[in-house]
Amino acid sequence: MNRRLLLALLLALPTPLAAQFGALDSIVAEGVRRGVYPGAAVVVGTSTAIVHTRGFGHFTWDPRSPAPDPATTAWDLASLTKVVATTAAAALLVDQGRLALDTPVRRYLPRFAGGAKDQVTVRMLLDHTSGLPAWVDFARLTRDRDGALALLYATPLRRPPGTRAEYSDLNAILLGLVVERVAARPLERITEDSIFAPLGMRNTRYLPPDSWRARVAPTGVWHGHPIAGEVNDQNSKRLGGVSGHAGLFASAADVARYAQWWLRRGSPLVRPATIDTFLSSDPAAGARLLGWESRTTDEYTPSPYGTLPTLRAYGHTGWTGTMLWIDPERDLFVVFLTNRAFGPKVAKPFTALHEIRAKVADAAVRATPGACRAEIRPVC
Repeated sequence: MNRRLLLALLLALPTPLAAQFGALDSIVAEGVRRGVYPGAAVVVGTSTAIVHTRGFGHFTWDPRSPAPDPATTAWDLASLTKVVATTAAAALLVDQGRLALDTPVRRYLPRFAGGAKDQVTVRMLLDHTSGLPAWVDFARLTRDRDGALALLYATPLRRPPGTRAEYSDLNAILLGLVVERVAARPLERITEDSIFAPLGMRNTRYLPPDSWRARVAPTGVWHGHPIAGEVNDQNSKRLGGVSGHAGLFASAADVARYAQWWLRRGSPLVRPATIDTFLSSDPAAGARLLGWESRTTDEYTPSPYGTLPTLRAYGHTGWTGTMLWIDPERDLFVVFLTNRAFGPKVAKPFTALHEIRAKVADAAVRATPGACRAEIRPVC
């Protein structure tokens, strides 16, 4: 065998790195085959580079439907809205000195007042220690946005503020309203003009226009037809599709740009000190940071962030099947977006999704050059 042919054969062999990302791809593809979700998109990267990106499956269970494109397919982010939109807008206003974390919410929203509510601060909305219940069915109990807001302000606290964390959509809804009051602009305008546009997130927005519909991954079916471009969260829909807890649509590539912004500690939009503040926690909040979950948040078993991200890692998930986690110690992020809300075909689909998320997170750590350095714990 001549040397040229031998070299060609060697170059054609899969590298260890390709094999590792092949393992990650197999995990995601298996979720499609098992019927956990019809489609998915993954982006893995560092603060300066994208190291892996791929789409899987199709928009629906019909193999003739489009295949997801990480660059252009828009996904209903569900609760990732809390960190990609609302937390970011709050951080921007805090950095500008216009929003104070330890100021009572009633100073910004006078209707949220009375009794122990007077003690609830903006920080408590972010770390979920306000004492508000996890959820209220505004869509069933009210007819329009005004009715939903009236019920929101009237909802009593379940425990004294600042005592312990309970994850609550109501906190994020109120925080979105605070942001709007401070900035004197609608939440969709604040986020698009001040965050998404500067970061190059051109495929991220609330209320996707009709021109986007063909590239939005559906999350439901109505009379036999896939629903795309309408927020899956019914409370967000009752609030007009723009709210602090849900309603944002984005491509995987755009969420990756957002993750890189946090790995760069806010450059160029906010100061590193502001990012550090949002990545700190109060003892009452346990493992919760400001807006974010830390890796040790034990609300899910298994953890959707796997076993290999370090204790400095933080992230968030969404009901439609979305996940973002960021590990500054490993200089690594993983974006994993699915539309598992579109007619899953397995029993206990949420449990299956948690298992897949955890495996994806660990596979990403193992596959990325430099992420498994010996001095970083846990080791791979």
